[in-house]
Amino acid sequence: MIGIGPMGQAMTRTLLTAGHPVTVWNRTAGRADGVVADGATRAATPGEAVEASDLVILSLTDYRAMYDVLDGATASLAGRTLVNLSSDTPDRTREAATWAAGHGADFLTGGVMVPAPGVGTEAAHVYYSGRGEVLERHLAALTPLGAAKHLGEDPGLAQMMYQAQLAVFLTTLSGLMHATAMLGTAGMKAGEALPLLLSFADSIGDILRAGEDAPGAALDAGEHPGDLSTVAMMGATSDHIVETSTSLGLDLTLPLAVQSHYGRAIDNGHGSDNWTRIIDSIREPLRPDAGP
Repeated sequence: MIGIGPMGQAMTRTLLTAGHPVTVWNRTAGRADGVVADGATRAATPGEAVEASDLVILSLTDYRAMYDVLDGATASLAGRTLVNLSSDTPDRTREAATWAAGHGADFLTGGVMVPAPGVGTEAAHVYYSGRGEVLERHLAALTPLGAAKHLGEDPGLAQMMYQAQLAVFLTTLSGLMHATAMLGTAGMKAGEALPLLLSFADSIGDILRAGEDAPGAALDAGEHPGDLSTVAMMGATSDHIVETSTSLGLDLTLPLAVQSHYGRAIDNGHGSDNWTRIIDSIREPLRPDAGP
């Protein structure tokens, strides 16, 4: 295990509990003291860590950190499997897979979809992409971290799924904080507002999955029936949110972004379509040099 931050520590302890010997390395050696006390073996160098096992798991800040750490250990990579669970872009992930192959190593991309305290629990799952036979070979060792979900051979796909889910997560967090700030201007404490807001957030998945209104199949078919909700209706709501936020003196970055999606769809003549029509402006954003 290379990278012993909170996530690396959680994974190391989970693997130790499952009965796997784990060798660890971290740039700041003292951060590994806790897991070493729990039974992990400390490596003096990245090369020593790599040579300890044919399975090398990386939990680093980004993919640049992988090169920084392993550039001095490339002679030890041949015949081993690198499983990089760090966050970065899909393109950098694909480049890393090519780099690993150039040094004779197999490569799997992974995205851990729980925070550190959830690693190893029933709620944990990890998306992987890369050659299926490589994942199958190491499945017994990786499964304790969380249920493994193989998305395909493209090394960038698991990273894409990770970023897609975090896009939902981070946008939701910003939305919750914006809503909390709105209510705070009326004197409502966060402790009172957040339970109500979270209850509503919990219901969104149920609403989107409900019966024939589930949007997935319609989106795949390029259909946007506006029988239950329309771009114009949702756009009017986004206008009201912008107006309210402006009057309260709040930051407008998030509400203006949402408003722009509906505004473009309306400008393009899709006001009577379902709200899903906003995907068009996300797929084809306006160029900075675009004319009126």
